[in-house]
Amino acid sequence: MNKVLIIAVHPDDETLGCGGVLLKHKDSGDNIHWLIATDIKESDGFKKEIVEKREVEIKLVEQLYGFESAHRLGVSAMRVDECSTSDLINKISKVIKKVKPNIVYLPFKSDVHSDHRHIFEAAYSCTKTFRYPYIKKIYMFETLSETEFSPSTKEDSYNPNVFVDISDYMDKKIQIMRTYVSEISEHPFPRSERNILALGTLRGATANCEYAESFMLLKEIK
Repeated sequence: MNKVLIIAVHPDDETLGCGGVLLKHKDSGDNIHWLIATDIKESDGFKKEIVEKREVEIKLVEQLYGFESAHRLGVSAMRVDECSTSDLINKISKVIKKVKPNIVYLPFKSDVHSDHRHIFEAAYSCTKTFRYPYIKKIYMFETLSETEFSPSTKEDSYNPNVFVDISDYMDKKIQIMRTYVSEISEHPFPRSERNILALGTLRGATANCEYAESFMLLKEIK
């Protein structure tokens, strides 16, 4: 049995990036855990009803996946850069030490959203083998509306080398994504059902299956 930790910078990143894989892990008997880095808050100008609606969405998504645990860093969305890296590392480290995952999924290091880049940097610092010896696999996932807008340079390009067949889970992935009502819209908006299916189809063609999710393997210890 694996213990899997998905680090989502914002709620919905876990579904966009590896919703199918999380469902597949769950079906295989693995324990799946969710870390949400950021929150929307009234103190940051969000209306009370919007904040309350997001909390309802998060609870429903937690149930739909069947996460063994869900953790919140409580950092203000779009203000991650105001937190010190050492503070972020400390908060993420506490969650990792509590969960003790052997598989970790991280946002892509060069996503266009600065929140993603800061969280990746802090989270990757929490994967040193001499401090966290139980971590055996580390992947980066792609997030629609963030990864495809990263700079088109060699060092910042998303080049997947792991593909997972999620053909049996695409319908539920779409169903879960619909929970985030304010985060999806019609094509050509990046986070549309059409685009989610298109990316799944593209990755599936590479993997010789109907739908797939892709990842970049950063480390594997056997």
